[in-house]
Amino acid sequence: MTVIESSVELNLPVEKVYSFLADMNNHQQLMPENIYNWSSTTDEASFTIQNMAKLAIKISDRVENKELTAIPTEKPPFDVELKWTVADNGNGGTIAKHIISADLNMMMKMLAVKPLQNLADHQTQRLTEILK
Repeated sequence: MTVIESSVELNLPVEKVYSFLADMNNHQQLMPENIYNWSSTTDEASFTIQNMAKLAIKISDRVENKELTAIPTEKPPFDVELKWTVADNGNGGTIAKHIISADLNMMMKMLAVKPLQNLADHQTQRLTEILK
């Protein structure tokens, strides 16, 4: 299993960051420009990644003010899990971590690791810009 992580520190309480991330409708704001045909509800989202694939995900697990896990609702090219964790940083702020776990063979790993890392980094960066 390949694990890609990106984390960021925010000057907001855990509850506020979790509340934003808990609604899949908000995740469109975190996506890069190569994502289009976005459609979402509170628990599910579907979108197209330019020159790649269409993906549909749903929140499969919620731990209030701690973590959210999303998995594909249709069979993807490889098994993948998208997780956000939030934790108090000790100063009333939040450490938000985006973790992408993907079951990649050697060939897919060479092709997909960099784009997946870029996606995770982009999403955590956008989170800081949106939740100022």
